[in-house]
Amino acid sequence: MARLFDMEHAVAGKFHIEMIKPSHYDDDGYVIQWWRAQIPSNSLASVYAIVQDAAERRVLGEDTDITFDAWDECNTVISMDRVANRIGAQGIVFLVGVQSNQFPRAMDMARAFRARGLNVVIGGFHVSGCLSMLPEMPWDLQEAIDLGIVLYAGEAEGHIDTLLRDAHANRLQPVYNFLADLPGLEGAVTPYMPKERLQRYTPPIGSFDAGRGCPFQCSFCTIINVQGRKSRYRSADDIEALLRAHLAKGVTRFFITDDDFARNRHWEEILDRVIALREQENIPFTFLIQVDALAYRLPNFIDKCKRAGCRRIFIGLETINAANLKHANKRQNKLGEYRKMLQAWRAAGIITFCGYILGFPEDTVVSIKHDIQVIQRELPVDVLEFFCLTPLPGSEDHRRLYRGNIAMDRDMNKYDLEHICTEHSRMTKDEWQGVYDWAWPQYYSLAHVETLLRRGAADGLPVTRLMHSLLMFRAMPTIEGVHPLQGGYFRRKIRSTRRPGSPKDSTLLFYIRHFANSVSKTVGILHLLWKMDRIRRRILREQAVTPYTDIAISKLNREHEDQLEFMRERPALAVANAAE
Repeated sequence: MARLFDMEHAVAGKFHIEMIKPSHYDDDGYVIQWWRAQIPSNSLASVYAIVQDAAERRVLGEDTDITFDAWDECNTVISMDRVANRIGAQGIVFLVGVQSNQFPRAMDMARAFRARGLNVVIGGFHVSGCLSMLPEMPWDLQEAIDLGIVLYAGEAEGHIDTLLRDAHANRLQPVYNFLADLPGLEGAVTPYMPKERLQRYTPPIGSFDAGRGCPFQCSFCTIINVQGRKSRYRSADDIEALLRAHLAKGVTRFFITDDDFARNRHWEEILDRVIALREQENIPFTFLIQVDALAYRLPNFIDKCKRAGCRRIFIGLETINAANLKHANKRQNKLGEYRKMLQAWRAAGIITFCGYILGFPEDTVVSIKHDIQVIQRELPVDVLEFFCLTPLPGSEDHRRLYRGNIAMDRDMNKYDLEHICTEHSRMTKDEWQGVYDWAWPQYYSLAHVETLLRRGAADGLPVTRLMHSLLMFRAMPTIEGVHPLQGGYFRRKIRSTRRPGSPKDSTLLFYIRHFANSVSKTVGILHLLWKMDRIRRRILREQAVTPYTDIAISKLNREHEDQLEFMRERPALAVANAAE
């Protein structure tokens, strides 16, 4: 029977904390897991470091040792029994950084832990987003409360002591809501994960947030309502100490998870510190960062990003339809500057990754296909990441549909930016899903991959690194059947962790099918790599003889820029769509 909350004080000794970042289910009901994952969880690293600090401060008293461990389910098979055995008589499970699409998996794990007598806390963007934007408790969060699962909204800095003391004394409350008390970050504990956990990513990569919050008002975004619109920052001293702590463990590659690093008021000081470490101490730090479309205007920003080791940049391009940008309150994006912005990053040798959302109000199947083909011809984007417009809990879009009683899918597992979760005024759900599925092989056709590699060679980008990115973004959706951001190396499937309610394969059939699929997919990916590498080697030979150019990478005067198709108004397309 699950342990009940009461006011009885726990005995002294050891208190163990298991922190787990849940994955989510694929379309067949299997947990998405890999031998090695790609993208680390900064939420997990943040909570790990905060718990470690609490343990060192002995917040449960001098006679109680806090022990702890952390796992990312995307690269680790979680054994419920082993977790229960590690916790023993005193402890708790933290399900950390749970996004909306991960909430069903988190709930299934929490039920299993409760059945073993463990206390469980679920925190992350789903809980925080719902409590920040909705007037009442949604059904799935209420279900968690009814099962004795604790909900945590807000950030852990400054509040973890309260939660741990309540857990230790068996006086946990159903909900801890700290959304109105967002902590300052300067001098706060910085994210950290042990080296052996970071080695479960390929290549090993750490993560940290140099700041939180965002001043913009994009209607599809949850960050502005969970982390706030007033930005908070870590100091350059904090970041240097974090980097040196990771360096001591041999970690020099990082994902800076700020929604918009360029809006961090300390960006220049932080980059100067990293530049000094690279250029004066020869430490080979490299980074992936996220910025807005106007960041390139900041004096010295691109140059210092390059010198600090930025190798890839993510930019929310979102759409090339001005009306759609207006619908989304994405006023910081200016179509007229897209080419100049992208060319500026490329001139620094930095590979551009751009998010592109399908399903804005002005979109149709015809217009989406047209716009992607225009991007292929006219914009020097390297890697384009497609997403379906999704009303994520915590976003203004979700609250608007909720208030309007507009139907949204109840299955949160689908809120992964790959599945259709609500109606569209100009497309059926099948059409919308179909054009999303079409976009990946269209953009990453071998013909366009060749164009992208030719542009990279012409502009001095690291062509081999670019090829590997293009391989991942072609192979994950078309071969593995998952979004590239959920991708990894060598898919793992565990028969016993299939989603409840899904049919169970026989043991023999399951392993035969999984083995056959694994071999087929591996062969498919290796064959694709072979073909791309042949293209890459041929391009490098030809570039040395005949330099390549095309419209996308050419510098055009303003008159010619204005004549490009992506700059045209959309009414003509609307007529074409009606005729279609």
